[in-house]
Amino acid sequence: MAKKPRIVIVGAGMAGLTAANKLYTSTSAKDLFELVVVEGGTRIGGRINTSEFGGDRIEMGATWIHGIGGSPVHQIAQEIDALESDKPWECMDGCSDEPRTIAEGGFELNASIVDPISTLFKNLTDFAQEDLNKDRAGNGDACCYNFAGCTSNGGFDNRSVGAFLRQGLDAYWDSSKDSEELRGYGKWSRKLLEEAIFAMHENNQRTYTSAGDLLTLDFEAESEYRMFPGEEITISKGYLSIIEYLASVLPPGVIQLGRKVTRIEWQPEGNQSAEMANGYHSRPVKIHFCDGSVMLADHVIVTVSLGVLKAGTCQDSGMFSPPLPSYKTEAISRLGYGVVNKLFLQLSPTGNKKSNEVHKFPSLQIVFHPSYSNLRHKKIPWWMRKTATLSPIYNNSSVLLSWFAGEEALELEKLTDEEIINGVSTTVSSFLSKHNEEVKSNNSHEFCNGNLKSVENPSDSEVRFVKVLKSKWGGDPLFLGSYSFVAVGSSGDDLDTMAEPLPKIGSCESAGVKVHHPLQILFAGEATHRTHYSTTHGAYLSGLREANRLLQHYHCVGI
Repeated sequence: MAKKPRIVIVGAGMAGLTAANKLYTSTSAKDLFELVVVEGGTRIGGRINTSEFGGDRIEMGATWIHGIGGSPVHQIAQEIDALESDKPWECMDGCSDEPRTIAEGGFELNASIVDPISTLFKNLTDFAQEDLNKDRAGNGDACCYNFAGCTSNGGFDNRSVGAFLRQGLDAYWDSSKDSEELRGYGKWSRKLLEEAIFAMHENNQRTYTSAGDLLTLDFEAESEYRMFPGEEITISKGYLSIIEYLASVLPPGVIQLGRKVTRIEWQPEGNQSAEMANGYHSRPVKIHFCDGSVMLADHVIVTVSLGVLKAGTCQDSGMFSPPLPSYKTEAISRLGYGVVNKLFLQLSPTGNKKSNEVHKFPSLQIVFHPSYSNLRHKKIPWWMRKTATLSPIYNNSSVLLSWFAGEEALELEKLTDEEIINGVSTTVSSFLSKHNEEVKSNNSHEFCNGNLKSVENPSDSEVRFVKVLKSKWGGDPLFLGSYSFVAVGSSGDDLDTMAEPLPKIGSCESAGVKVHHPLQILFAGEATHRTHYSTTHGAYLSGLREANRLLQHYHCVGI
């Protein structure tokens, strides 16, 4: 009796478990395959990791369903009743509170200052994400600042989103040279404030894209990225509920935890091993694990992160033997992959206040002087200066959340809880207290409300944090970062190249070479989807794609 084809899926995250679920539940494929999912960690979920903090359900990794219209993740969440919960969860009220924007020194900024810059930034990012040939030409806001001209007449010669945004800000300033100077904001001038508000939005964009520096984010590729329509929501019962649903159909033993892959040996055409030539075994792929064990397979679906692939395909690494073809490794090298971390802090009630008043911390947008400015507060740590927001995870929660990207996110991973609490406390105090005598003038816009007053009297009103929880995606060897982006020098073509299986059937057969063992290594994961990279639904769709590729290869019908 012939052996069943063995499919090994490396990684029990969204892509891997979606592929496993599809392969196992396809009626035409029942009992056709031997299926194994190997996971290097001690849990399933990958970059989805629902947890608890301060009595609330939180997400250490993936957080949002990015558009509910047509999203397969939203559809599953509806089917399994994961969108309702009696337990409070992160962002359960969306972003219902209008944030208060505070500039360094304790100045609350009026909407008349913040809104024009926020609108400008939104128009610029909307313009960058619109179809290059179709929608951009009709963007009135973009045309009025000549943004379209920046990209077509040679004036915009840098291919990055960061350069485009800054050129847009310069164009805005050129169109509003006669704006009246501000008063009552200490040493902040109008231009300094506008630039700092713009930088705050840039820092938010860094966390959205995972590009630690927006100068590395490719401009042209932005127009290919797609979001589903409708609102963005979080999952009441936690993102992990989606993962558990996908895994629930698999029999015990299919998912093997603590099985970290160290090397994958495969057989390119014309490079058949002696073992196979002698008939030693018929499975062309050999998977090596960190404990020294091996597993043979007919097909391997690799769903590890782009960060792990980058580390595994560098010159000194032997993750694949023989190495992947150069077109594949070059695509892996060119694509961007960044680090985004979340920081949760729990507020402590003070002895002099009613216990429920601790829950009235406002949603803050925080505007910093640049790190090189002599006006900056010297005690605010550098890793806080590119943080854009500090907000309760829902109205009246005692848990606050801040996001970090790039170098600051990596630094956060190294800090002790005490260093984090001290750094955030210093920052909050400097924003919520009287900073100097100039602030005390009648024209001052100092932020000092009934909920969080000045910290001049610490015993009465100082903001205290009792504990913190942070994600550490950058230093985790199973991920080495958070999610992918299209870097300058890369393109959507590289994402398509990421998705190509090995050996390539079409190219071999067109060259007159019979493929004896096709589809030995397949690739899935968010970094293999051209239009939905960086998202959980992109990972989901990529897992379906590779499962269907194998089902079609074995002529399964009704897939």
